[in-house]
Amino acid sequence: MGAKLSGPGGGDKFKIEQNSEINVTPFVDVMLVLLIIFMVAAPLATVSVKLDLPPAVAPPSENPPKPIYISIQKDSDVFIGDFPTSVDTMGADLNKQIGTRNPAKERIYIRADKGVRYGDFMEVMNSLQDSGFYSVALVGEENQS
Repeated sequence: MGAKLSGPGGGDKFKIEQNSEINVTPFVDVMLVLLIIFMVAAPLATVSVKLDLPPAVAPPSENPPKPIYISIQKDSDVFIGDFPTSVDTMGADLNKQIGTRNPAKERIYIRADKGVRYGDFMEVMNSLQDSGFYSVALVGEENQS
């Protein structure tokens, strides 16, 4: 921070006003030094050894299948995605949705309201196991604290 003496003739010589202008010269100096460092270091980072690399022949990976969500509402209504279903027909509805994929390898995500009775939740789990769906994940909400 700088100071400015007041008046043209030096008048009140003990009165000093503050100068609040920003001095950008040190900032520009630092930026120029960094620019030079990067200009010198960039060519050193390149590899100068010539190689004849073999082509990559890895097959392209398949897109993962769309996740399947089962939702259980507080009043025990069950949904696969956005479509209503029942515990009795849930296995058949899931098999229609996954098509020819193996149900034992298919991951099912279960979302349940916190007011759902444990017995209703277990009915859904038992129905999934009876239909051959063994990979089940439970979805919860993150704690907001």
